[in-house]
Amino acid sequence: MDDSYYDNLQRVNPGFGRPRFSKIEIRDILISIVVLSLAFTLLYRSGSIFNFFELRLGKGMGYVGLFGMCMVLVLVSFLFHEFGHKFAAQRYGLWSEFRMWPMGLVLTLATSLFGFLFAAPGAVMIAGNMDKEMNGKVSIAGPLVNMAFCAIGIAGWLATNGTDLVVFFYMLTSLNAWLAVFNLLPIPPLDGSKIMAWNVVIWVITIAVAAAMLALMWFVLPTPYYVI
Repeated sequence: MDDSYYDNLQRVNPGFGRPRFSKIEIRDILISIVVLSLAFTLLYRSGSIFNFFELRLGKGMGYVGLFGMCMVLVLVSFLFHEFGHKFAAQRYGLWSEFRMWPMGLVLTLATSLFGFLFAAPGAVMIAGNMDKEMNGKVSIAGPLVNMAFCAIGIAGWLATNGTDLVVFFYMLTSLNAWLAVFNLLPIPPLDGSKIMAWNVVIWVITIAVAAAMLALMWFVLPTPYYVI
């Protein structure tokens, strides 16, 4: 039997190698974006970041500005993390779609009212023949997206510190650094456990770089100044 037979077993996605979205998936993505953005807005509603928007936009528009920034952060941090998994899986011809977790969305909103966030909006569901190597590569795609945005955030933080823009880059750096380190922990069902099962050396290097970014944010970068 030729190799093409085994290749076809993996190609369960009709648009093999191309990103595809279903109507259900788009619905779940939109709901998750709105709920997560609202949860972050509630989380930061009594802090200095909210005060920044009140000072710049006025009390009536403070929440609007904060919600808008949180929505952008959700898009580039949480959603693109999931898209990293999705597109990597689809590249291998696997079925891959995001599904929201209704109870997780409720918990996300509820915890944001108490000063912390249990962010569990949902996850990318994957189906098809997948070995350890493929699973590891699909799993590492999400944290790598967060690390890339963390690097962008660090550069923006240094370039804009002392200006209004630094508030966005500070949040971008912080959120993506934490997401990368957390998801790389070798605890099932987190990404780190699947990466370690595939290649321990790659896991060690990846989590070391992510941890270094987090340490850089906490101990090296200048304190962000954004309220004048």
